[in-house]
Amino acid sequence: MADTKVGIVMGSDSDMGVMSKAAAVLEEFGIGYEMHIISAHREPDVFFDWAKGCEARGIKVIIAGAGMAAHLPGMCAALFPLPVIGIPMHTKSLGGRDSLYSIVQMPSGIPVATVAIDGGKNAGILAVKMLAMSDPELLAKLRTYTQEMKEGVEKKDARLQEVGYQNY
Repeated sequence: MADTKVGIVMGSDSDMGVMSKAAAVLEEFGIGYEMHIISAHREPDVFFDWAKGCEARGIKVIIAGAGMAAHLPGMCAALFPLPVIGIPMHTKSLGGRDSLYSIVQMPSGIPVATVAIDGGKNAGILAVKMLAMSDPELLAKLRTYTQEMKEGVEKKDARLQEVGYQNY
């Protein structure tokens, strides 16, 4: 695997199912990452040290997942000078809308690129796209990935046309 370029952070191990989807995409593209569970509220000193140290460790993009108050992505964006992608987590009380609004409604000057609720895979793909801007080899892999997605849809449509709608 390549040098570590992406930091993945979540506030709870309950977020692992979603965050592992981002990690799987990075692995598919051969992008190195580090993954941590850090609570910005319960261990702020640990969080500050981690976020402030990311750039020195070679991190180019942070993917941060959070639920409810969804403090983690915004705090990453406040402390880390490079892109932060926020993943709002589904919550029992408001279905993740609370997380979504908390992450997407950052104050001016502290942007967080925000994907859909539980959008781990898209967060991983967005990180790949950000890194591909300065990496022609990675951009070629991304183009191949996109072409393979297109071909997959075309094969499904061909099958549908072949067997008929009711037999699919």
